Amino acid sequence: MIKHFISLEWKSFFRSASFGKSLAIKILMGFFALYFMAMFLGMGFVMDKILKKAYPDLDLLVAFNGLLFFWIIGDLLIRFFFQKLPVMSVKPLLTLPVKRKSVVNFVLGKSVLSFINFLPLFAIVPFGLKLIASDYSVSIVLVWMFVIVLITLINNFLNFIIESLSAKTELSFLPIIVFSSSLFALNHFNIINISEALSKGVTAITVNPILILVPILILIGLYRFNFKILRQKLFLDSGLKAKVKEVNTSNLEWTKNFGDIAPFMQLDLKLIWRNKRTKSSAFLVLIGLFYGLFFYPQPMYQNMPWFFMFIGVFSTGIFLINFGQFIPAWDSGYYKLLMSQNIKYEQYLKSKFTLMAVSVIILFVLGIPYVFFGWKILLAHFAAAIYNVGVNTHVILYGGSFNRKKIDLNQKAAFNYQGTGAVQWLIGIPLLLLPMGLFALFYFLIGFEIACLILAILGIIGIVFHQKLMTTITQKYLESKYKMINAFDQDN
Repeated sequence: MIKHFISLEWKSFFRSASFGKSLAIKILMGFFALYFMAMFLGMGFVMDKILKKAYPDLDLLVAFNGLLFFWIIGDLLIRFFFQKLPVMSVKPLLTLPVKRKSVVNFVLGKSVLSFINFLPLFAIVPFGLKLIASDYSVSIVLVWMFVIVLITLINNFLNFIIESLSAKTELSFLPIIVFSSSLFALNHFNIINISEALSKGVTAITVNPILILVPILILIGLYRFNFKILRQKLFLDSGLKAKVKEVNTSNLEWTKNFGDIAPFMQLDLKLIWRNKRTKSSAFLVLIGLFYGLFFYPQPMYQNMPWFFMFIGVFSTGIFLINFGQFIPAWDSGYYKLLMSQNIKYEQYLKSKFTLMAVSVIILFVLGIPYVFFGWKILLAHFAAAIYNVGVNTHVILYGGSFNRKKIDLNQKAAFNYQGTGAVQWLIGIPLLLLPMGLFALFYFLIGFEIACLILAILGIIGIVFHQKLMTTITQKYLESKYKMINAFDQDN
């Protein structure tokens, strides 16, 4: 049966309608894979030197084991945002005499072959070989390497359990944040010294290999739990039952102050609040608002004023970037209906512009307390806000005319690449790299204040010529109108 499943997966991969369209993305991901393989391989060869320098009084294995806790937390976070449970088209199989446990075992077994599970080996194997070359016992090193592999697989199945919990919450990233933060806090405040306990546990297994049964039993337990969760969902009618939800209405009368674009703003605000992906994107605004707190309190960044502009553009423009890059794909589910109405396209786009511009102003005002860390920070944020309103709003609207990928609004937002194409990657150049480059150029040639003034002037020029820019952008959307309608009708 497994042979048939593999054959079906192979045919599905090469016969998929999106194979040709996604080929460039697959090649790009291949380059990323090679890059990370090289990085981990290099890290494996210099690991002993790094550990000797950081912990000169500790044994190399003990020093590494002491860092395992932090590696596990980081690995879990990366997995949650990047690794998804492998799927196969199971509904056709459920009408055939195929055992459900065979399907579930195949899906779970396929997850073991994920690239992210093999990546640690590129660091562990060379590090292990160098330990053996340094007169460490071959048996101890091999047992230790096997334990690391088991921990990697434990993380693999633990991640899927956390993801299954996250699917039940509106804030899809909340379970992993709570779980990882709780473990880190328990360890950091010495309530439970998880790091030391884990280090001693791994060291004990290398000394007494029979104890390796403990991580093996944990792995089996997690596998069985995942098996139970997936098998319960493996029914033809599992997705047919409608969800009963309480309807919440909001008073959006204040939007009437925006005139003829008010109906479109109301639609956008309702779309943001009522759908899982857009709602998650809105909550990510908090991350942008408090982004500066990761850098400004640290003295080293006080001497890097050229970095203030990047934080300013990102902090005041987080909603603009997050929401704007998928215009008009947010409306892809009913885009054909929208375009069949007697509406002016310019009003539709103007409502998007207004929503983004207002968000920039609000985020700048809420970020004014950053002046506590220095007046230069407030000046940089002010210039960045003007630049975002005058330049980046128009850039991102123009880039939206090239969007051709449909979006499922019911999926979570965090590191969700559905609807992402070459446009979203390329749009980052004018959005972030261009203002950073201009600011750095004038900062090093003339000074901080002049660099801020240049970006502010560019933003003011964009605001002054807003109407002409919107006319050009609207014309581009009208030229692409039927291409987008056709693209949104297709499944990605």
